[in-house]
Amino acid sequence: LLLAGAVAAAGAAHAEKGDREKEIQVLADRLSADDAKKEAVYEGNVVVTQGTMRITSARIVVREDPEGYRTYIATGTPVTFRQKRDKPDDWIDGSAQRAEFDDRNDLLRLYTGALLKSSQGELAGDFISYDRAKEYFEVTGAAPGAPAAAGSRVKATIIPQKKGEDGKPLPPL
Repeated sequence: LLLAGAVAAAGAAHAEKGDREKEIQVLADRLSADDAKKEAVYEGNVVVTQGTMRITSARIVVREDPEGYRTYIATGTPVTFRQKRDKPDDWIDGSAQRAEFDDRNDLLRLYTGALLKSSQGELAGDFISYDRAKEYFEVTGAAPGAPAAAGSRVKATIIPQKKGEDGKPLPPL
């Protein structure tokens, strides 16, 4: 079951590879940047696009370390994202109240009402962590170090693979 849940959201692992090489465009109502601190804050109806990837949020803080690695912290009502996968007509969609991405460690963390959907299924919890380098997911009913609220649970919905007339799984498109 654990493996099936990870497979359901593994779509993020196969996002279009070309996206990482494309330019990033950020639209916002306001930008404040501090070059000395290597920090930029985008606020108000923030929309970030890079290739097929699109993120919307109320606010995104970008920090760069001395080696040039960046961390992104997006907060919103909620933060949403969508990205095409390498398969034709296949997308990964997600949302949470806060999203953090660390490009040094290739780590995505979604907090509070976290949800990932793809054609393979859906994962939901209060916290989702995805290590892209290791292709490892962790989904919990509460953020790390926080007590779980009464009734908080992890939910995985797995969509069965389509089968041909012979009963064997159809090849991916």
